[in-house]
Amino acid sequence: MNAVQKLHQLGQSIWLDNITRDLLTSGVLKQYIDYSSVTGLTSNPTIFNHAIKNTSAYDLSIRRQSKLGQSRESLFFDLALDDITEAADLFRPVWERTSGADGWVSIEVSPLLAYDTAGTLAAAKELHARANRPNVLIKIPGTQEGLQAIEQAIFAGVPINVTLLFSTDHYQAAAQAYLLGIERRIDAGLNPNICSVASVFVSRWDNAVRAKVPDGLENRLGIAIAMQTYNSYQRFIASLRCQRIYNAGARPQRLLWASTGTKDPHASDTLYVESLAAPLTINTMPEPTLKAFADHGKIAEALHSNQDFQRTLDELPELGIDINALAAELQVEGAESFAKSWDELMDVIDSKRVAIAKAG
Repeated sequence: MNAVQKLHQLGQSIWLDNITRDLLTSGVLKQYIDYSSVTGLTSNPTIFNHAIKNTSAYDLSIRRQSKLGQSRESLFFDLALDDITEAADLFRPVWERTSGADGWVSIEVSPLLAYDTAGTLAAAKELHARANRPNVLIKIPGTQEGLQAIEQAIFAGVPINVTLLFSTDHYQAAAQAYLLGIERRIDAGLNPNICSVASVFVSRWDNAVRAKVPDGLENRLGIAIAMQTYNSYQRFIASLRCQRIYNAGARPQRLLWASTGTKDPHASDTLYVESLAAPLTINTMPEPTLKAFADHGKIAEALHSNQDFQRTLDELPELGIDINALAAELQVEGAESFAKSWDELMDVIDSKRVAIAKAG
């Protein structure tokens, strides 16, 4: 049994933070499911941008779809949904075996909608309907405008992956949006069993403060923030309000660790996986991190709510680091980064359409 399988046995879900058409057609994703305990998948605009730009795997589909005269955004979602639905079908046995607790695949609304509540809600409903799979999560960023859309989407019965969360406060706001949506469903006599996960980004914290912290604090902030958030998560899912919705048939909104690939070349390539092993959570890993952990990862102990993280956080004000301000900054930067990838992706689709047309 390798380390990934041990992590799964501990009770943490291992998801893959990647999707490409080659990953699907080569059978590699199927192998990850069958032999590496991978039970879900996440995607984002940057992943699709790299996949479409750096391979020819989508060229034939682009050629076919271009004849329909679609906008480049519409064409992209056709390409993405082809991949997402195929992946969802591969994970469907996991979804059925776990009664919908696992086996999910995520696709994101346009990042250009990050500050548009009505647009986000409409896009989430449309993507959910077009995917037409019970195990597809729609990703919505946890901006203030996104949170309003999340509550309404949950109430409408759309499973949601809340993305771009960076702090305990961000997590708590996402959890409240989910809870309100579920409570509204219960009050309306609707089925409250609507899946949601709250995705907290980890490694970007350490990347942001690398030049500001001494050697003893390098690559510790992301884990400290994650531990603080885990404590909040444990308290929240045990609260009276949550117990009420569980009694009515709802399930917990699980905490998901995102951005768990190590960005510091001098640090362990399995740092954020080993440090954040915990049951009833998810770790979505980039493919190199998944392979590295399977090869040489170790789990010393499971994360638990009484582990000390406060000492790390207490040292930050002396270094001029304001956690709340930095969390807000990271969320804005994350939204801008996905929007930039989106714009580049649209340009790639345009350039591929032109090249394909010239080639006849």
